[in-house]
Amino acid sequence: MEDTRNLIDKFKGQSNEQIFDTLSKTRQSLEIAIENVEHDFNIGSIVRTANSFNVAKVHIIGKKKYNRRGAMCTDKYLEIVHHASLEDFLKTQENRELVAIENNLDRARPLHDKKFIQNTTLIFGSENSGITKELLSRAEDVRYIESFGSTRSVNVGAAAAIAMYEWTRQILFASN
Repeated sequence: MEDTRNLIDKFKGQSNEQIFDTLSKTRQSLEIAIENVEHDFNIGSIVRTANSFNVAKVHIIGKKKYNRRGAMCTDKYLEIVHHASLEDFLKTQENRELVAIENNLDRARPLHDKKFIQNTTLIFGSENSGITKELLSRAEDVRYIESFGSTRSVNVGAAAAIAMYEWTRQILFASN
């Protein structure tokens, strides 16, 4: 029987557990935090992208349920941790730089001139209300993605993909 899952060839025919274990051996140090994103599909999209970059963990702060269809089953191949409260999440972030991707703050600086460190957690929030003030106050750095059209921002799922790629470009590609 043909394996029709959206997998690269080396994982075809393997169980979800085998894929998870294999990926665990090469996980990146990058972690992703999603705080109260309102649209389930956006959470699924971020999870799918996190799998593509083989991040260490995805933290979901607040609302737990999300549209797994948007994740295209990739949630089976990486660690997803739910935190009912911000305090629970912050306890897991010792020795990590918290970088919020947020475009509505005076302290936000362009993503293109950010110099990432290895142990980074990228934080994304609701498209409507953004990241909470409580979490923003704990972020060491706040960055925005430059926009050149008529809209002031890209979709949160797209923003996550851009930010994950920029971390990867600096940390993984620069070391090769």
